[in-house]
Amino acid sequence: MPTAREIMHSGATCIRENETLQDAALRMKELDVGALPICGEDDRLHGIITDRDIVVKCLAKGKDPRKVTAGMLEQGKPITIDAGANADQVLHAMEERRIRRLPVIDNHRLVGMISEADLARHLPEDQVGHFVEVVCATR
Repeated sequence: MPTAREIMHSGATCIRENETLQDAALRMKELDVGALPICGEDDRLHGIITDRDIVVKCLAKGKDPRKVTAGMLEQGKPITIDAGANADQVLHAMEERRIRRLPVIDNHRLVGMISEADLARHLPEDQVGHFVEVVCATR
């Protein structure tokens, strides 16, 4: 059974808390991703920002993405998983919280991210299918 480290996309690029949402959107475009981890000056994970967050929590509210920082959208402690966790633990964490992206931590440091695409590449079709049913089901 693969571990979180084997499933994840390594080398996750952080956006700093003091960087703007415009910076975040440009970085997402450059990296072709829909989410970025938010890291503080201590290089520790403080949250995650998604393209949807930028639209719903900034643009739709008439705020200026050149003035709103990533840190302003942080909400509570991010859900993470240890790099040594097995695939069942990864799926359980994502399904239980109905999240599509999961930061991977090793020794208190961000080492990668797991997305739906990563699951699809590394896990059997039936496990991925169940994941999609659980996470995408209407509440």
